[in-house]
Amino acid sequence: MSPRETPASPAAATPPSAARIPVTVDVVALTVRDGTLQVLLVTRLLDPFRDRLALPGGFVLPAETLPQAAARELAEETGVAVPGHLEQLRTYGPLDRDPRGPVLSVAHLLLAPTYGLPAAGSDAAQVGWYPVDEALADGAGLAFDHHRILRDGVERARAKLEYSTLATAFCGPEFTIAQLRAVYEAVWGTRLDPRNFHRKAVGTPGFLVETGESTSGGTGRPAALYRLAPEAERAARARDAVGKDEAPASVPAVLNPPLMRPAG
Repeated sequence: MSPRETPASPAAATPPSAARIPVTVDVVALTVRDGTLQVLLVTRLLDPFRDRLALPGGFVLPAETLPQAAARELAEETGVAVPGHLEQLRTYGPLDRDPRGPVLSVAHLLLAPTYGLPAAGSDAAQVGWYPVDEALADGAGLAFDHHRILRDGVERARAKLEYSTLATAFCGPEFTIAQLRAVYEAVWGTRLDPRNFHRKAVGTPGFLVETGESTSGGTGRPAALYRLAPEAERAARARDAVGKDEAPASVPAVLNPPLMRPAG
């Protein structure tokens, strides 16, 4: 560098477009209903993609964190407050995903056993629960690139069930092994051998403990109730507490050995 040359300032090195790319959040909200994995979708009220199904989401407002924006958009469009485990999924874009121009989306994954009663609001004409398999069957059925985001969210949920306690996020605080198995079957989309699953679930160190109580009523035999083991419960609470502020990209791997999906 000659004596007459001066280094470029950081401001001069930043392209003007950097400050003009908007950021959005999209929420893949999953639950198990009627024995199937289902996703919360809205029917868009406005263009682009008016009358098309889409994931709840929208633009991040000034002074909002990403989890705050995800929770706000979910509440505004569906009337549902965040009831369970929320984590950051992936970042998408900014090119070729919105006909209005470059838009960066930070997708989030939300898992819970139950949600509040959905009620359409904001720029959503309708809201409802849809079987994941049906939503994914039509690659062009969802607005924007939401088919890809939903596919990635479902695969994240399926993979995490193998090595973490995340399956219990679909259950209540206490559950039977049959209820837990039903979650794995719904999310993985396959049938599991009851005896083999029971042996693996109760035999995995640090996963489950018996409550000493059992189900009552109904026509079947009483079944033992389980809950998360104390160490797994502490990890889940810490995970969710951090997730409300930072939405971490991973859940502590607490299942050793993991509960692997059946091949194929």
